[in-house]
Amino acid sequence: MSKKTGFLSSSIGKKFLMGLTGLFLISFLVIHVSLNSFIFFNDGGASFNAGADFMAHNPVIRILEIGLFAGLLLHIFQALLLTLENRKARPTPYEVVNGGANSSWYSRSMGVLGSLLLLFLVVHLGNFWVPTKIAVFSHEEHNTFASMKLVFAKWYFVAIYLVGVISLLYHLLHGFQSAFQSLGLNHKKYTPLIKKTGIWFSIIVCTLFAAMPVTMFLGIIK
Repeated sequence: MSKKTGFLSSSIGKKFLMGLTGLFLISFLVIHVSLNSFIFFNDGGASFNAGADFMAHNPVIRILEIGLFAGLLLHIFQALLLTLENRKARPTPYEVVNGGANSSWYSRSMGVLGSLLLLFLVVHLGNFWVPTKIAVFSHEEHNTFASMKLVFAKWYFVAIYLVGVISLLYHLLHGFQSAFQSLGLNHKKYTPLIKKTGIWFSIIVCTLFAAMPVTMFLGIIK
């Protein structure tokens, strides 16, 4: 076994890959929320559809999508492996657990939050990504903004998206700093700045994501 393979199969190596894929997915969130924020121009979806059309037909973006899915699957796979390893290392739980003394509840609930995010992602892909790709490969035009209006006119879809965004918020609050820490970027001088940046990043991104279905449901965005 090579040193590289041995490192990646070790607990530290798995955490390193977890952090690397986490930062990759965080960078995707910046692009995704920036594009979706075009709906706030409130111009009947003209700006949003133009951005969505560019993303759907740009060959570079389409290649990056493959990397995105690969990164997402690897992130999920590494999370499952680390969870199983942690359970094997401690098959019998402590009699008295005072997790709040050293960590936040959401940092101890990443598995649950990740599962909620995965379910949300399935709904999201089914509502928007799949119809868009069908239109692209069929060489047809697709009005993504109209699809958003149709989906977010239903309160239960708005509720599902809000649950997904809340899960994303708490996932990011822990995952943002944890990703840097897993890559070895942990220093008393820089860690507080990374933590504060992660908090503001999580709040801003998730507020924008939550505002989209809410404003469309309330008829503010038309």
